[in-house]
Amino acid sequence: MLGDRIAELTTTETGRRVLATVGGLHPALEVSMTGTGHLLGTHVREFITYGSELRPDGSLFGEGQGVGMSATGEAYSWHGSGIGHFTGGGTVSWRGTIYFESAADAFLHLNDLIGVFEFDSDSRGAGTVALYEWK
Repeated sequence: MLGDRIAELTTTETGRRVLATVGGLHPALEVSMTGTGHLLGTHVREFITYGSELRPDGSLFGEGQGVGMSATGEAYSWHGSGIGHFTGGGTVSWRGTIYFESAADAFLHLNDLIGVFEFDSDSRGAGTVALYEWK
């Protein structure tokens, strides 16, 4: 069951590159971005990188990681994966899960939860993230 929304971020793409693939069968892309918003009620800034692979049915599988920090220097990291779909006009919609790690008091609760995310990006590389606790 989905629990409370624990984060909302807006993201901006900062880089993109095509990755070498085994046999060139499934095109792969690496994307880097920054994000700002709120996590557990604390204003944060994140640095994110994820790789995605186009699957034969036209969907995407992606894995990524990120690090974030509050204005007072409390840090956390995460790793996640998800499934993406092209939604027209260069937009992509992702759904998946992420797992956190932090030693900072403000983010200790993250160590004990699974985050379920919705990430939607537009054709210019701007995106929005909503993150929920999976209970």
